[in-house]
Parts: sequence; C-alpha cells; structure tokens
Amino acid sequence: MSEMPAPSLAPAKTIALVGLMGVGKTSVGRRLATALNLPFRDADHEIEAAAGRSISEIFADRGEAEFREGERRVIARLLGEPPHVLATGGGAFVQPQTRALIKAGAVVVWLKADIEVLVRRVGRKSGRPLLADRDPAEVLSALAKDRYPYYAEAHLTVDAGDAPHGVTVAAIIAAVSEHMKAGV
Repeated sequence: MSEMPAPSLAPAKTIALVGLMGVGKTSVGRRLATALNLPFRDADHEIEAAAGRSISEIFADRGEAEFREGERRVIARLLGEPPHVLATGGGAFVQPQTRALIKAGAVVVWLKADIEVLVRRVGRKSGRPLLADRDPAEVLSALAKDRYPYYAEAHLTVDAGDAPHGVTVAAIIAAVSEHMKAGV
C-alpha cells in the first residue's frame, strides 16, 4: 500500500510520539518525518549515543533511575532543536519532569494498539530490557495498566492498530492538522 501524500503541514513544534514498546513509534515516526519533510530523532538512539552504550547496558549497570535522568536530559536537548518528529522510549512520558517537558515543547501523539498486536511485534525484536526473561503479554498488560493514565495526557491519540504504517502516518497527519487548526 502506498503512503498518502501529506497535506501541507508545517508544525511549529516537534511532534513527539509516545506509547508502549512495539506500537511503532520509531518505524511510524521515520515515515511521518519523511512525509512531513522533517528530521527524525529517536530518543533511545540519542541516549545510547550520548552514553556510549546500549540501553540494556545502562539499565544493567546504572539502573532505571539513572537511565531516566539521562533520558530526561537528552529529551530536553532534543526539544530545543527546530521542529522534528521525536520517537520517545515507552517509559519517558511516565516520568513527571520528562512528561512536562514533552507536553510543553511538542505536540504529543499517543500511538495506541491492542496488547495482542504489541506482543506479536515485540517478539520480532530483542534487546528490550523490560522483557528480559519474562512473558511479553504479562509485561505489556502490566505496563498498559500503569502507563495508560499518563499516555492519556497526550494532546492527541491515534489508534495504530494493526494497520500498515502508511495508514497510521495519514491518521497522525490528519490529527495534528486538526489540532493546529484548533490553535491549541
């Protein structure tokens, strides 16, 4: 399926994608950035570059609290850049300071999908510290219960479902366009 051409949309703010692991923040984010002719940034990749090590290594050696502090600093730096599409880590928006930064500096889009879809997707990729030696369905269900109230604070919610990425990109563009027209 070919992606729909983007309407003329020139966001004045970064578009930040939040949601659980496996929902497509990075893969959809890349396509969204291309469709909007904006740069793409992946917070997890930026954190790894800044730390000179993988997220799994940071979690193992330094713990989640130190990882989250580094994540906050990196996201603050990224939000200071000209508008772009930003894929955040699944837990970033749960942290109060990071959530406040993202909400103030970006149009926040919560990408949402059924747990069954996410389980299938995360099974294709290793290196997710929160899934190490655990049942993905149980972990994702628990994360959804904990994180959905925070994700609900996003400016917009888009159902990523099991649709092709181009459909999700078009839905994000439509939602952000409406958001911008409303002058929010």
